[in-house]
This record gives sequence, C-alpha cells and structure tokens, in this order.
Amino acid sequence: MEARLNLMGSAVGGKVLKYITSASKAAESGIVPQTTAELVKIRASQINGCGFCTDMHTKDAAAAGETQQRLNLVATWREAKVLTEAERAALELAEQGTRIADAAGGVPDEVWQRAAKHFDEEQLAALVVQIAIINAYNRVNVMVQQPAGDYQPGMFG
Repeated sequence: MEARLNLMGSAVGGKVLKYITSASKAAESGIVPQTTAELVKIRASQINGCGFCTDMHTKDAAAAGETQQRLNLVATWREAKVLTEAERAALELAEQGTRIADAAGGVPDEVWQRAAKHFDEEQLAALVVQIAIINAYNRVNVMVQQPAGDYQPGMFG
C-alpha cells in the first residue's frame, strides 16, 4: 500500500507540515508528562482511525518506557486500573476534543473540570494544542491513506 499523495514532497504540503511539526514540538516542551502526551495522541489516533499515528505514538511511548500493558489498554482506559486519575482526565479530554462534532456544545464542563483538577493552565493549554495537532495529523494521514507499520522511533528527529 502506498499513500495517495506524498505531502512532504509537495511544496505547500511540506511547508504546512513543517509548521505543524514546529507547533507540536513547542507544545511538547515537557509541560505535560511525555507518557500522558503519548497516551492522548494514541487515543485520538485510535478514534480517528489513523493507523500511521497509532503506530508512531505507540512505538514512541514504548521507546520512552511505557509498558505494553498500558498501551494495550488505552482504547479501554475507563476500565484500566493501570492508569492514573490525571491520565484518565487527559484521555477523557482527548476523546471529547476529538469527537467535538458528536457532542453538541463541544467539551462538557465536567470533563474540563476533571482535567483542571490535575493540570494547571499551562498544562491544559499544552494538552488542548496537542489534541488539536494530533487531530490535524490524523486527518491528513487518513485522507492520503498513509500506510502504517514502518515507523521507527525518532525517525522524524
């Protein structure tokens, strides 16, 4: 399987993706624990059906020391005893932010309040931006049918 379009080989696509990557790096500057950030990206990617991003972020999480058990349970995080309350709150925010079109009114106040119990304003800002960016990457990769499975941790620097 090959992607429909090589966005990195496109002048406009490559330029825009470089800007998105720069924004992503700014949001990942250690404000939110890396483990939490990877779990959030995995969950959004699962919801959006983005095989490439699911592959990438599960591998990045494992390379950062995440356990296979926790990675296996991201899709069923509500029942997973191995996740902290803060991680659950971040995953719930990621789900609601990803499914924004499914929920009239967007992210419910209760979801935001649960996240705010565990994360300060800077961390919430980082989470919101990371959730928005992974959703953008998911949509790009799903539209071009970017194949999954070949990602190696750190291959994009």
